[in-house]
Amino acid sequence: MRCLRFLRRTLLSMLPSKRPADQDESAAQAQPKRIKPDRNGAPPEIDEDLHSRQLAVYGRETMRRLFASDVLVSGLNGLGAEIGLISHIETEQPTSCYFAAKNLALAGVKSVTLHDVKNVETWDLSSNFFLSEQDIGNNRALACVSKLQDLNNAVLVSALTEELTKDHLSRFQAVVFTDISLDKAYEFDDYCHSHQPPISFIKAEICGLFGTVFCDFGPQFTVLDVDGEDPHTGIIASITNDSPAMVSCIDDERLEFQDGDLVVFSEVQGMSELNDGKPRKVINARPFSFTIEEDTSSYSIYTRGGIVTQVKEPKVLRFKPLRDAMKDPGDFLLSDFSKFERSPLLHLAFQALDRFKEEHGRYPAAGCEQDAQIFLKLASDINEASVDSKLESLDEKLLRHFASGSRAVLNPMAAMFGGIVGQEVVKACSGKFHPLYQFFYFDSVESLPTYPLDPSDLKPSNSRYDAQISVFGSKLQKKLQDANIFIVGSGALGCEFLKNLALMGVSCDSKGKLTITDDDVIEKSNLSRQFLFRDWNIGQAKSTVAAAAASAINPNLSIDALQNRACPVTENVFHDTFWEGLDVVINALDNVTARMYMDMRCLYFQKPLLESGTLGAKCNTQMVIPHLTENYGASRDPPEKQAPMCTVHSFPHNIDHCLTWARSEFEGLLEKTPNEVNSFLSDPGKYAAAMRKAGDAQARELLERVSECLGKERCDTFEDCITWARLKFEDYFSNRVKQLTFTFPEDAATSTGAPFWSAPKRYPRPLQFLATDSSHIHFVMSASILRAESFGIAIPDWAKNKSKLADAVTKVAVPKFEPKKGVNIVTDEKATNLSSASVDDASVINDLLSKLEEHAKNLPPGFQMKPIQFEKDDDTNFHMDLISGFANMRARNYSIPEVDKLKAKFIAGRIIPAIATSTAMATGLVCLELYKVIAGQHPIEDYRNTFANLALPLFSMAEPVPAKVMKHQDLKWTVWDRWSIKGNLTIAELLQWFSDKGLSAYSISCGTCLLYNSMFARHKERLQKKVADVAREVAKVEIPEYRRHIDIVVACEDDEEKDVDIPRVSVYFRN
Repeated sequence: MRCLRFLRRTLLSMLPSKRPADQDESAAQAQPKRIKPDRNGAPPEIDEDLHSRQLAVYGRETMRRLFASDVLVSGLNGLGAEIGLISHIETEQPTSCYFAAKNLALAGVKSVTLHDVKNVETWDLSSNFFLSEQDIGNNRALACVSKLQDLNNAVLVSALTEELTKDHLSRFQAVVFTDISLDKAYEFDDYCHSHQPPISFIKAEICGLFGTVFCDFGPQFTVLDVDGEDPHTGIIASITNDSPAMVSCIDDERLEFQDGDLVVFSEVQGMSELNDGKPRKVINARPFSFTIEEDTSSYSIYTRGGIVTQVKEPKVLRFKPLRDAMKDPGDFLLSDFSKFERSPLLHLAFQALDRFKEEHGRYPAAGCEQDAQIFLKLASDINEASVDSKLESLDEKLLRHFASGSRAVLNPMAAMFGGIVGQEVVKACSGKFHPLYQFFYFDSVESLPTYPLDPSDLKPSNSRYDAQISVFGSKLQKKLQDANIFIVGSGALGCEFLKNLALMGVSCDSKGKLTITDDDVIEKSNLSRQFLFRDWNIGQAKSTVAAAAASAINPNLSIDALQNRACPVTENVFHDTFWEGLDVVINALDNVTARMYMDMRCLYFQKPLLESGTLGAKCNTQMVIPHLTENYGASRDPPEKQAPMCTVHSFPHNIDHCLTWARSEFEGLLEKTPNEVNSFLSDPGKYAAAMRKAGDAQARELLERVSECLGKERCDTFEDCITWARLKFEDYFSNRVKQLTFTFPEDAATSTGAPFWSAPKRYPRPLQFLATDSSHIHFVMSASILRAESFGIAIPDWAKNKSKLADAVTKVAVPKFEPKKGVNIVTDEKATNLSSASVDDASVINDLLSKLEEHAKNLPPGFQMKPIQFEKDDDTNFHMDLISGFANMRARNYSIPEVDKLKAKFIAGRIIPAIATSTAMATGLVCLELYKVIAGQHPIEDYRNTFANLALPLFSMAEPVPAKVMKHQDLKWTVWDRWSIKGNLTIAELLQWFSDKGLSAYSISCGTCLLYNSMFARHKERLQKKVADVAREVAKVEIPEYRRHIDIVVACEDDEEKDVDIPRVSVYFRN
């Protein structure tokens, strides 16, 4: 996706090394814990409809490990709540722990135990979405249990309210602490580190705009999959008999191998010695070739074929206990390279805070100079005592900010760290992805207002926003509450944004308003990551349900939920007045087209756009700030490479090709053809006229399919449907292959004399139908059931009985097939369709229409077919059964590895991998930027774009790219500028306006129509006409009453007759 552009370019160069110094060769000795079976000894069942997007990231084995894991979250502040929710969906400051709990619940672990001995305070309401004013005075863990349980009934949620001891920890696979003293953390971590098996220990803390995470997964922890990416592969073109041997691959795609990678070979013809499954090391990796450390000079000569596949090895990490790591932290995980020296200072600051709390029994007071001095003295003393890691100087200004806001757990920080910590818990329980090793420090001090903060402005007022006020002051809090925000999209990102904004108090005053729009409804698969929805909301409008849930979090939220798609068609809803009243636009979209449209509108109305996106464990944020940064559409990825049609149709060489073809056949047979049948039957005369008018090969082929459907392939009984399915099997997987190999035999050559069946082409073999092959019978079952559904035929009970179905199939008479000479099979990779034109298309179309009229006479009165639209998220409808059957039978033809139905669903359904952790992190980062946008006056250096991969983990933050500046004489402008001209001007007056700026306007257009051009003499008569009138007359523009201006494009040149690219022009002809 476009929002991950930079991340994709940098991941390979930033991957962890293959074998760091702390890696142990005996990986097998430290495998993550075994999956616990259920009472019957079977592994936990996974609801694939519910968890399909997570399964696309983690896979079944990881999900099963999660489902068998027990997790403790101690310290139910905002961070703790967020972590637990992500773990709940995916399987310590007062507020941050709530976010922890949320993420664990969404992850889908076996159980989450919430521990806290503290009671709810008003202070907690600014970052814990589980709590309300009615919970004040109650235990924080108890107050969260029932609400967390609602998120995922499959996760057992319980509360622990007594003082925690080491004995409590033994039953957990992972423990997370968000509100714990350093001495207590030492005690618990020592116990977890030495426990057999080790218990993964995570300590996380948020102090205002500062945060930290520490991980200790034991003395020897095995990472089963470092990055979660599919193994890289290549299609071999040649292999030399040499030492070392060079392997060249086809140049369809660049190889992703790196020096040191291990690879295995398969399907190599000729040099079959390489097909032994032995991993071989890659050296001298290049875009389309590499060498292997092996002498192949005595091997057989390579002839053709072969696949090379990366071998992903487990990695063993040795973690240090907290007390050792605190003294010798090693390398810190960096996020912002402009703050290279920041982590050691924050390592010191969190120790000083722990010392302050130990000595004073409280946090430093916000804006208190006396407390700041004490804190600085403690930090200085600790630094002086640190012989090996002593800092040369201390940034007192930063430490003052740290101390002043240290008690606050800010919602955006909790969301961000909840995503990080939730993902670390998943790693601890599953061995999937590389753990954080071991300290991570982060700050967003640039989110503070640019103006000095008065200590009196930081004082609490018994408000639910007191924690936020203690960091930013009441002045910015008022601006947040009065803000007018537009959120586009109410899916996973949208739900997180609504929760965050409600807790921050955004649009929670009479002057403020939050508008959210989404034209989609809630589906079952949404529930695993869109946490504002419940199963009883399935089928309801996303925006309406999400808005109601957000209002429950903060009853003061002023929110308007709409079900309109933001697009040109709805500009009467999202009109000029609506846009002009906005302060900020937040995108929560899942496609580039919608993002580009919103970018265009924000450019036009000069509104800040906060953009984000996720792809599995990866996330991205981009800040688009008027007159400071480039816009979202300033740079684009090249379009994704599409497989040529001839490859998909006749020469597939991977499962993606097979699944693309399978979905196309599914839609053609069950949706498009029935639709065409209904169009014909609804109005035969009109349909025939349209086909005759088209008169081409596509129209001919369409009529052939309709004629077959109503003629020889028409079904009246379920037995007819079985016959149809059996004959389709024979046609697709036997006859067509026989014809292809007859036309292009195995020894066929190209016009240049090269072998026709050379890489990447794979020579196919026809399949022989076997009633004893369950995959063959299952194909017939799904095909016949869906065929019956499309014809409105009742499906008998025995249709799903494979033995009875096999008996019925054996009765089908299958005609003998003989390949034909002269059959044209498209091999041109540039061909855009597979239809072959014929000189007699028109006469064939007439003949087919005559046949259709005869077929129609034999149909029951009012007959209509039922087109079947592909629905991937219903495992009972047989859609994916048929598509996976199509794809796997075709894969079997071409000796391509087959896939299960779940993997087929990911590819054919074009499912975007999604998990709650990356979503939470992205929205938290965006909301840290929102503080800056609402406060105003921040320079571009204060803003941050982020590219992150929680799997590695990798965090890369940088200031946005500035908007490109264009110049003419004394004029300067960027893409953000718009020249607005007031008055109902004539064309001549408009030309004079440009002339006064030293520009000669020679052409004016509106939309696709030319209003004026100096080259056309007849255009001179338009000079005295109003611009708006000419647009109505010439361009036929209908200007709605609510619009006060008209937009035009003006082409100008300077005194040297060089074109000048000027900003967009708007003529405001109405007051």
